[in-house]
Amino acid sequence: MSTEPRPGTDRAAGPPTHVPRQRAGAGEPARPPAPGAAAPPRTWSHPVLKSLLGAWALAACSAEETAAVEEHLTDCAGCADEAVRLRDAVALLHPEDSLDLDPTLRSRVLAGALTRRPARIPVPDWAAPYEAEAARLDALLRDIGEADWRTPVRLTWFDGRRAAGRDATVAGVIGHLTAVDGLVAGTLGLPDPVGPGSPDERTEACWASGVADRAPRQVRAAWRDQGRSLIRTASFADGDVADLTVPYGPFSLPLRDAFLDRAFECWVHAEDIADAVDYPYEPPSSPHLNRMIDLAARMLPASIAGRRRAGLAPPARTLVAAGTPGRALHLEIEGRGGGHWYIALDSPGALGTPEGEVAHVALDGVEFCRLAAGHVSPEEAAAGSLGDAEAVRDVLYATASLSRL
Repeated sequence: MSTEPRPGTDRAAGPPTHVPRQRAGAGEPARPPAPGAAAPPRTWSHPVLKSLLGAWALAACSAEETAAVEEHLTDCAGCADEAVRLRDAVALLHPEDSLDLDPTLRSRVLAGALTRRPARIPVPDWAAPYEAEAARLDALLRDIGEADWRTPVRLTWFDGRRAAGRDATVAGVIGHLTAVDGLVAGTLGLPDPVGPGSPDERTEACWASGVADRAPRQVRAAWRDQGRSLIRTASFADGDVADLTVPYGPFSLPLRDAFLDRAFECWVHAEDIADAVDYPYEPPSSPHLNRMIDLAARMLPASIAGRRRAGLAPPARTLVAAGTPGRALHLEIEGRGGGHWYIALDSPGALGTPEGEVAHVALDGVEFCRLAAGHVSPEEAAAGSLGDAEAVRDVLYATASLSRL
């Protein structure tokens, strides 16, 4: 009888024929395991595991190799001793430092470059802190992911009576900096992205325009381009430009101090963003921090007087003519940015001198700046104080009152 299939029929459709399994011969490769079948566990010999100890000490093994080596070390005393020696040697070769760049790297590299070849158009000394803080914040913004720009950021300040706060996003914070930087831009004859108004009014207008909904690259570019224009224009202008008046609504500052104010706010809000996205961030360099503290100290007599006019502080003890010494508080700043200031207590125009000292407050430089930013309460900062309690309270509350949105 013929065994050929009939035309139109398919042998595969019938019951399978039994084919005996054949064992692979010496010259025949073994068949691969069937799809989905688990591969047999790998056997690790002692010589192989010992040869992997160097790679394991350098953290260069695969996950499978690492697990095999570490299991072997629990049973083999000789390899365990060798592993300890290799790990100690690796620690000497390269200490485990953070992979984040040193925040001062840019300024140190720039300083080294300028000592070899001075800039053709150097940045004015009074604009250097703003240039440094803007560059540091820009580095942070380049490092974070696009999704981080929607991260909630809590902005806090002191409204004269109590702590105040507002929720924003990273994009909203950068929009706020752009809006207030526009005050300096207008003074220098550059385009103002918002228009007239106090810092608070300009920020509200910026947020109402939907800045938080724009692409992160667009928000960052607008802020950074404006900052570079401020520095470039100040660098090319003559020396008299430093004395131009920048209006801040209820008060005004000379341009040199406005650049310090912008550097201070740049740092403070960079820390707000860094805290929100869990990013390491360092305070400014000591020379720059010292200038920021000096600006706040010079503004304190006017801040004390403003609180008295608003009924938030008791009246002055005595009347002092402008330019003459009166009662003073000795403000001692310790650590980074440290120094000594004597704050006139009875009149914005009076002189603060050591002879008129009635109270003494000692604060860390960064802590003082955080008080001036409204991030620390006056009560928390009062721990290191001596002398006239009313004078201490006046100065600490006036310092916190320097803060704003």
